[in-house]
Amino acid sequence: MRASIVTRRTPLLAIAGLIVAVLAVIGALLLVMAQARASDWVQHSLDVQVKLNHLSETVRQAESDTRGFLLTGKPRFYDSMESAIRAAPPALDAIAKEVADNPVQMDHMVQLRALLDERFASLHKSADFFARTQTIPQGDPNSRDYGPEQMRRVTDVIGAMLTEEERLQAERRTSTDRLILALGSSLALIVLLVVAVAAVVLRDARRREDELTRMRDTAIAASEGLRDQMAAREAAEAQTRQLQKMESIGQLTGGIAHDFNNMLAIVIGSLDLAKRKIGGDPEVLTRYISNASEGAERAASLTARLLAFSRQQPLAPVTIDVNKLVQGMSELLRRTMGEQYMVETVLAGGLWRAFADPGQLENSVLNLAVNARDAMADGGHVTIETANAYLDDEYARIHSEVAPGQYVMISVTDTGTGMTPEVIAKAFDPFFTTKAVGKGTGLGLSQIFGFTKQTGGHCAIYSEPGQGTTVKLYMPRHMGEPTMRTNTLVPETELPQGKSGEVVLVVEDEQRVRHFSVDALRELGYTVISAASGAEALVALGEQPQITMLFTDIVMPEMNGRKLADAALALRPDLKVLFTTGYTRNAVVHNGMLDAGVAFLPKPFTVSQLATKVREVMDGGGANRPV
Repeated sequence: MRASIVTRRTPLLAIAGLIVAVLAVIGALLLVMAQARASDWVQHSLDVQVKLNHLSETVRQAESDTRGFLLTGKPRFYDSMESAIRAAPPALDAIAKEVADNPVQMDHMVQLRALLDERFASLHKSADFFARTQTIPQGDPNSRDYGPEQMRRVTDVIGAMLTEEERLQAERRTSTDRLILALGSSLALIVLLVVAVAAVVLRDARRREDELTRMRDTAIAASEGLRDQMAAREAAEAQTRQLQKMESIGQLTGGIAHDFNNMLAIVIGSLDLAKRKIGGDPEVLTRYISNASEGAERAASLTARLLAFSRQQPLAPVTIDVNKLVQGMSELLRRTMGEQYMVETVLAGGLWRAFADPGQLENSVLNLAVNARDAMADGGHVTIETANAYLDDEYARIHSEVAPGQYVMISVTDTGTGMTPEVIAKAFDPFFTTKAVGKGTGLGLSQIFGFTKQTGGHCAIYSEPGQGTTVKLYMPRHMGEPTMRTNTLVPETELPQGKSGEVVLVVEDEQRVRHFSVDALRELGYTVISAASGAEALVALGEQPQITMLFTDIVMPEMNGRKLADAALALRPDLKVLFTTGYTRNAVVHNGMLDAGVAFLPKPFTVSQLATKVREVMDGGGANRPV
């Protein structure tokens, strides 16, 4: 009888055990879902807090830039203020989308929008008044307690929203903890039931227990995977911030170079003209002027090297026969090195064509040769070698900045003192040098590095102490016939002159640079008309049909040089166009490369350089219009 009861009970217990197991699985799934939901809410609150902090930083940036503009009058502060103010509405919209389900936060959003509109209007009013009058307005609300009070109210609202998010996060965490506790308690009871049922269906219970263990491990692994993903995301965001920081530094460098090169254009050009006007035998005055000119040219060279390192110099790459380039430098290299140094060239047969700026490539080879000479104080042997090279996927994997593919290699090897691994690691850093004070700037290798990377190439150093050094430059391979231009120096006494009937329109917003360009062109025999803006230039073009060439700065307010050229060519399709600027990021230089079909003369320039380039454009020997 009892056996029969047990027999009948066994299926019931087995069914009960199955039900208990199902309940356990459901409880575990609910627990996982509760954890996932808690994680989502935490992430949602974090996103809102990050957006609010970012908005607060944007508002503070607008405040700071307004004060900077009122104190210094520099346009970049005004532009930065405008940028910050324009960034605020999208940020508000993004926050409003995140908190749309919370009436309290939406009320805060209404207050915040009104306060920001009021504050930004106040900032605009003060900045615009200063821009018009160059004076800080009397009773400026930004200079009294009213401005700080506005900011305090904005900050209070943002703080209230952050507090609300923290409260919601804590409330949701508490609710989730209760749910998890309830589910955990339920699971504990279920486990007790499983233990009771296990007396009859031990094997099935053990199987179900194993299943639960695997599910637990899966949940733990999923949690660990989520943490790994969060860590990877944080690392990626840190890298993005670093890249943005480097981009900002590059933009700052370009802006400094613009102003610096304008000043250098005045110094070099004015001194050059002054030397031409000197009569008699003023030896002392000539020496002083020559020294000043040399110093200014060295400053221009320093600017060029800094731009090369930051990969912002305007390059004009062409297809190059590197063997011919090296052969053409042989005599120059031997004169530069001196008699106690042996210079040998090993040129590969069947060498591919390269794609690079020939002038910058020549400078790079010359700099490497000079470095080799300096590493061999008592004389030595320098070998310049060319070869075809293929950098494969394995090499690119080790050197993450390298794209695998075909390159033209140029190497410079010396028999000098060599370098330690520590020195090699810093060799391309700007201003790092092992030479004595006054013997080097520390910008030579960094300039080569920047030029090579901007060209899409690669450079590497191989060296051991006491065994010499080899520096290899890899230039991208390029199909086609060589089109390398040769830069021939024109003697000062044989400068190309203007021809009868050639009229140049000079457009430059900087008055002193404009005067220098006008005087220099008149000195060269051209008839010159000048304009201080794009609008004045278009008027002159309409009134003076005899104008032959437009010589315009690129970076100008209201209408830049590229837009002026487009408008001018629409009026006069036969007009010659020559651009100039000291700023490397502009309407005709993109990704460090000059646009195709553009004639360009970088600032600062000498009368000789101006004469040669203007004559080249006038004669149709170079590009003469944007395309």
